[in-house]
Amino acid sequence: MPHRSPWTCILWDVDGTIVDASDGILRRLQIASRHYGRPEVTRAELIHWIGPPMFETFQKQFGMTPDQSTEAVSYYRELGKRDGYTTGAKLYPGVGELISELHAAGVPQATASSKPEVQVRALMEHFGLTDDFATIVGASPDERTLGAKADIVAEALRRLAAEGIDVSRPVLIGDRHHDVDGAAANGIPSIFVRWGFSWPHESEGAQAVVDDVAQLRALLLLPAADTVPAADTVPAAETVPATQTVPATQTVPATQTVSATETGA
Repeated sequence: MPHRSPWTCILWDVDGTIVDASDGILRRLQIASRHYGRPEVTRAELIHWIGPPMFETFQKQFGMTPDQSTEAVSYYRELGKRDGYTTGAKLYPGVGELISELHAAGVPQATASSKPEVQVRALMEHFGLTDDFATIVGASPDERTLGAKADIVAEALRRLAAEGIDVSRPVLIGDRHHDVDGAAANGIPSIFVRWGFSWPHESEGAQAVVDDVAQLRALLLLPAADTVPAADTVPAAETVPATQTVPATQTVPATQTVSATETGA
């Protein structure tokens, strides 16, 4: 049966949402820990590192100044270049197939990642997903010129619009509060996935929360004959921004509480 989407375009976070790159990230962080004389980062501590820009995290976790953090990011990225950006990376089960299915249904998609764009592109090429995206957007190499999630989301929307894609009803999919906040800063809704690296409370502010790909698919693809689903439960403070225009034949997908659980992935 043909499917359509209630969204005009979909933005994807990468680390913790599409790709599990934790093995390579941990290995490089442990090398960096020893290099800078800091306690070695453990797997349990990855939740502090995966998601936010490394420029910020080196300052928070290693107590570095901005200049020291800039040097540490450069060192860490050089390790990644030598190691191979895709070494040890894995797709979360079913996510790649969903991205390809959305592309086949004619839904424009973009990445909106805090990971440097060159690495995002390498990962998408490695997993054969490049052609499923209208544009691939990530941070600038220094993670300072373009590094904040809100700015990356804005850049993804700008590039989509420049290609003539309708950006009146976008949605961002991510696994950290940075994703939720970055979407909100641009006046767009977000869907929070619980299979990434996050604390349970980080989903606050998202328009929907999902535990698995089947739940996510149900929010992104509808049988062509169906109408856009109405909200199941809509907190008064969380409404779809009024800046989004909607054709008269559709209603805006409002806040949906998909999962009843409150534990992290």
